Amino acid sequence: MSDENYQRLAKVLDTLPNGFPATEDGLEIRILKKIFAPEEADLFCDLRLTPETAEQISERTSRPIEGLEEMLLSMWERGEIDASDLAGIKKFRMMPWILGIYEFQNKRMDKEFAKMCEEYSMHWGAQFVSFGPQLMQVIPIEKEIPAKQEALTYQQVSNLIENAQSFMVTECICKKHQGLLDNPCDKPTEVCMGMNPEPGFYEDHPWGGRVITKQGAYEVLRKAEEAGLVHMTSNLESGHGYICNCCGCCCGLLRAVNMGIPNAVNSHYFAQIDPDVCDACGVCAEERCQVNAIEEGEEAYQILKERCIGCGLCVSSCPSEAIQLIHKKPEEIVHPVKDEESWFDERARQRGVDYNAYR
Repeated sequence: MSDENYQRLAKVLDTLPNGFPATEDGLEIRILKKIFAPEEADLFCDLRLTPETAEQISERTSRPIEGLEEMLLSMWERGEIDASDLAGIKKFRMMPWILGIYEFQNKRMDKEFAKMCEEYSMHWGAQFVSFGPQLMQVIPIEKEIPAKQEALTYQQVSNLIENAQSFMVTECICKKHQGLLDNPCDKPTEVCMGMNPEPGFYEDHPWGGRVITKQGAYEVLRKAEEAGLVHMTSNLESGHGYICNCCGCCCGLLRAVNMGIPNAVNSHYFAQIDPDVCDACGVCAEERCQVNAIEEGEEAYQILKERCIGCGLCVSSCPSEAIQLIHKKPEEIVHPVKDEESWFDERARQRGVDYNAYR
């Protein structure tokens, strides 16, 4: 019976728009066994993407109410489901594999788990980049957006920060994952930031990070920019809940770009080098670009536009001020969808899956 629970859970996760593809050797089942107890796998399958109280879940599924909330809270603590506790009302919902369960395994990640996730990333990643919309979009360094180029609200990192009232920063799961595989990153690791419009949202949150102030959030971004990390967030117009600060050696999506999949992330800008001003110092290519989008020319460095993700890291560090960000032409831009629900709907449509049972 327990294996049936895991098989059912795997099927549910693959029915969600994000996907969770099966492998020939059952790797995805071994991963789920590493995370979930059999009874937790069973309960997960009865949840929905819409938050519900334990009482609502009990009424809808005919599960006994006794002990249900305690089990849900335990699963939240273990990073298996998402939850909120606002005004004393606790609500719970299922999460996809990515972004979701994987990222919430920060406190439980060990070398065995890292090895399994690394192997599985080849299966999940191949499926994921085959469909749109992209999961994440790049947010450029705001001060490098030319004043004459009006940035939309979701392209301004300050707008994302100002719309939130609670903040948390935690260790990057991708960097922890790679460090356990003996591929340590030399950049800052405490750089993944959660944001929420509700005050006190991250108090006693099981994510495993530390609560910071709004000023602390800006400080995290400043340090990330100095270290050469790319700001990324969900590929939505509104409802952003996080800002990741990513490197090309650890981030799964930037690694995909480096493997020749430029559409792995959405971007709205690209960098351009003025060859008459460039002094060919090489800082942009050797120290700042995370996706190998800059190469040395005969007399100056040049941007490979088809690889550039428009993060602005090369612009901010150019000693000769030879680089600027350019907004893409309207026909080159893929606009983010409205919100998370719209993203799920479009992703499900492109993948051809019906997830209505889990809304």
